[in-house]
Amino acid sequence: MSPVDTPKQSIELPIFYTEIAKDFKLMRIFTIVLIGLNRFKIPPLSWLLTVCLCALLLIWSSLPAFAVVTQIEEYPGQMLYQSRQSLQDRAGKTWQAIAFKRIHPEGSEIVSLRLISFPGGAALDHTQPLTLTTSLGQTLTAQNISSDISQNTATPANVGEYDIKPTLAELPEEIPVELTVPTLDGKSVRLSVPAAAIQEWQTLVSP
Repeated sequence: MSPVDTPKQSIELPIFYTEIAKDFKLMRIFTIVLIGLNRFKIPPLSWLLTVCLCALLLIWSSLPAFAVVTQIEEYPGQMLYQSRQSLQDRAGKTWQAIAFKRIHPEGSEIVSLRLISFPGGAALDHTQPLTLTTSLGQTLTAQNISSDISQNTATPANVGEYDIKPTLAELPEEIPVELTVPTLDGKSVRLSVPAAAIQEWQTLVSP
């Protein structure tokens, strides 16, 4: 199994719990600040400005974090470029999205999007395509290639992979996209993807 296959389930849990810990820490700071303001009788205007600053910090901490595309040489002649984001569905559950491009020694390449729900979450339908809908109403689909993740083991139910290379070229820049992920129960999970993430994914197919 290639290096990009290793983070199927192990990497998203630390990220998830790190975010929870960060939010909890900020909430404690926020509470301590309020107690201090009341104790030392800070003027109302300064009190209000401090509260607004703390609120902005809490809001900022809840926003998805986007990392630049990383480059890895898997072995001589084969390069892997990948972008990782945390996305949320409509139920508020966090998913991990890994967009990557692998360039083989002979020059061929694949560009895929791997979606990972937490264990015990959604069971993805590995036979149905991914649907991408822009905020302008444009609808595109990406072929499901989940069965190609590994030739030796079955793809976990909470993992899906899609060929997004032709789709990315058709997506407009600077507008958000909603992903519709088919599941085995016949329903679908919808994930919101900010425009910043789409732009980052599109760098994978840039010349």
